[in-house]
Amino acid sequence: MNVSQSSSIIQGINYQWIAPVLQKELVNSLSASYNFSIPLMQTLVNRGIDKKELLDSFLFTPEGIVAPSSLLKDADKAVDRIIVALKNKEKILIAGDYDVDGITSTSMMMLCLVPLGAQVNYFLPHRVHDGYGLSTKVVGRAAGNNYKVILTVDNGITAYDAAALAKKCQIDLIITDHHRPQDPIPEAFAIVNPAQSDCSYPFKLLAGVGVAFKLLSLLYEKLNKKLPDKVYELLLMGTVADVVPLRGENRYWVRHCLQKLTENESYSFNALKKNAKIAEKPISSVDIAFGIAPQLNALGRLEDPRRGVQFLIGARKPEIDQVARVLFELNEARKEVERLILNDIEQAINAGQIDLENENIILAASKKWPPGVIGLAASRLTAQYGKPTLLFHLTKDGFAKGSARSIPAFDLFNALRECSHLLEHFGGHACAAGVALKVANVPKLKALLEQKILEKLSPEDLVPQLKLDAHVHLADLTGKFMNDMQLMEPFGSMNETPVFYINDVTLIDEPILLKDQHVKCKIFSQGVIKPVIFFGQPELFKIFSTLKDRPFDLAATVMENYWQGMRSIELKGMDISLEGKK
Repeated sequence: MNVSQSSSIIQGINYQWIAPVLQKELVNSLSASYNFSIPLMQTLVNRGIDKKELLDSFLFTPEGIVAPSSLLKDADKAVDRIIVALKNKEKILIAGDYDVDGITSTSMMMLCLVPLGAQVNYFLPHRVHDGYGLSTKVVGRAAGNNYKVILTVDNGITAYDAAALAKKCQIDLIITDHHRPQDPIPEAFAIVNPAQSDCSYPFKLLAGVGVAFKLLSLLYEKLNKKLPDKVYELLLMGTVADVVPLRGENRYWVRHCLQKLTENESYSFNALKKNAKIAEKPISSVDIAFGIAPQLNALGRLEDPRRGVQFLIGARKPEIDQVARVLFELNEARKEVERLILNDIEQAINAGQIDLENENIILAASKKWPPGVIGLAASRLTAQYGKPTLLFHLTKDGFAKGSARSIPAFDLFNALRECSHLLEHFGGHACAAGVALKVANVPKLKALLEQKILEKLSPEDLVPQLKLDAHVHLADLTGKFMNDMQLMEPFGSMNETPVFYINDVTLIDEPILLKDQHVKCKIFSQGVIKPVIFFGQPELFKIFSTLKDRPFDLAATVMENYWQGMRSIELKGMDISLEGKK
């Protein structure tokens, strides 16, 4: 763990808190200049946004931050080929992916190409039956049906065999992707991916839907046409759902799209909001991430993702209502499956089959775990235990297909690349990856990853940590504070919702245990009372019952609660600390 000299450590019940030291003079000066809450300015300064030009760019996010689409390598070449296909009535196949990024990217391509008269269709793989990415089977079918162009979205950068077959079949393959390329890259007609080392596009962190949007923007620009407004709704959902960093151009587009959404919202998007019980409140990126995206993701995890495209852009209202009910039910089923996987892992830990004391990674496998849900469970385990996690679905033919999640200190993609001789294939990013290998190689992979972690990390790196942004008093949490915090939105990757440290609070009234999972209580400090809810931490209910009037420190995020048209401020508890308390 690399704790700077400007940080201090507080031991919480579930996490080790990393608390920054207040840079008082700088924070007070900037806070006065911008008429901005001191704790929130402290948060920005801690995150390196500590100069006027950086603050102006972050808080106001000007349109000038967006680079021309033509700077993307091969973008002009790809667009010119699409225009030729439009003129010659050549058949185009959109090849997407089964997650929200892939579904929204595919929907966006269809939404924009059909009005131009394109002879276009799409294919989204079934996670179990087809697997990830563009396959030779899909290319073969496309060739048999006289497709002349295949255009991938959110995949393709590792589709070597499919690319070779496309070339052999005289199909022009246009790859649009954002995943990290390996060496070499596939041989394709055009590859549009800002992550390529020789791509001059200045912003490298677009989602797949962001790359698709840039390509379509250039296409419509060359045709002197205006993009349909619906593209911004799709761009918003895909970007937030794929957890790309909400800095730079991503921040601009998510903010811009949220504003567009207040002006014009589709019937399908409203149906998703109703399912998530957020139809009556202003929508935020957090609502997209935790309320909207999981419903669409449930299609790809447990069913057929192709229904998602029809739901988003092609269906009539009765069909939208029907699919919305299916999405709700699938998402509820997904939650139950995830709970069962986590319960299996907990039992394995208690039985000593997973040794948290002496092992640096969590690795487990089962035939009964659906491959579409294990990534979510892996994310939860990494957050809970502070260790890289790999969970596998075991297939009937002797393979382990899994999802891996990591901590910031350990680059999972590079580690898997160093283990590639054991793998059938892999792909992803530094903190999240998909991987497949023979079951016989799973113990070897675990041993090699353990070795990589020992080489690159210290024991402190593997302690579950909670990074605090600033200290607040309950009295600081006013309407002005919330208005200032809205300027920091959208929250997400690399612009996380601020976590605040509130010291010496006491309980008011008895805590309430909800559904045996969540704890609701009220806290008091310096004459102010605020409600707090702790999600998924039932163990705190027993701890609270022993505290009585004993003070404790609280780590929490601040959120607005909407009920019957009324707005109130509520805390979402992350952890408590009894360190130094009597």
